Amino acid sequence: MHYLEFERPIADLEGKIVELQKLAEEDPNMDIGTEVERLQARAGTLVADTYARLTPWQKVQVARHPGRPHFLDYARRIFDDFTPLAGDRSFSEDQAVVAGLARFRGRPVAFIGQEKGNDTQSRIKHNFGSAMPDGYRKAVRIFELAGRYNLPVLSFADTAGAYPGVSAEERGQAEAIARSIEAGLSVKTPFIATIIGEGMSGGAIAIAAASRVYMLEHSIYSVISPEGCASILWRSADKAQEAATALKITAQDLLQMKVIDAIIPEPVGGAHRAPLETIDAVADQIAAGLKEMDGLSGEELLRQRRAKFLAMGRNL
Repeated sequence: MHYLEFERPIADLEGKIVELQKLAEEDPNMDIGTEVERLQARAGTLVADTYARLTPWQKVQVARHPGRPHFLDYARRIFDDFTPLAGDRSFSEDQAVVAGLARFRGRPVAFIGQEKGNDTQSRIKHNFGSAMPDGYRKAVRIFELAGRYNLPVLSFADTAGAYPGVSAEERGQAEAIARSIEAGLSVKTPFIATIIGEGMSGGAIAIAAASRVYMLEHSIYSVISPEGCASILWRSADKAQEAATALKITAQDLLQMKVIDAIIPEPVGGAHRAPLETIDAVADQIAAGLKEMDGLSGEELLRQRRAKFLAMGRNL
């Protein structure tokens, strides 16, 4: 278990439990049952209390937790006939964005997901979830396919932002992101976006201009990272904690401002403590969202999506 900085008291308690269990393995006559139960109860209470009052900066840390389930973890569990499609038909294949066709609970869908990777090799392969322009042009392909064959679109945002390098800018990063947003706003089928970890900058917004936008309880969503914001406003990344609060990046803040449509509760202690339970909760929320949009015409979906985004920022 990887513990975050603010989880040190939890780590100490759970470390004591592990030590007692090792001692019991060495000496079968040692009775540790009562003490272990007491420590487990204390640890459970501490986890619940800690996660019930997370600060925005602590939520940033949880959203970035390396043990948090990533897109491919979701895809393997909730999709059948999972068929990724490669390439943008213009330059290359970008593996930070995994997109294609699948079945979700028996229903054919198109999907777009940002994958960070789980170890050094896979993180390098997927460029840590930071897409090049090719990834967003591939997303546009998927939106167009979904419209052509009347398929719902399910997207999963989890990125620190689009790749900011010179090579990406040379190939039209900003234009590719804008085209992806445009395609998402224009698709005449149900479109559900879920923020499963970090939803940072245009890199996330590019695949989240949806009819329904959901966020996991401890995920984050913003036009810029706290570090980036701090570097611009205070000229120091050391002010990232203050920036995280000022940006209103938490699911709770964004639901209040009507930027998102629902919060998906996470297990006590965060998604990294119970990945499968988290994935199932996301799948249930997506299924409910699709049911809400069943029977709506393409024109009505477009009208509702347009009204949703035009209403953002008003009457605050």
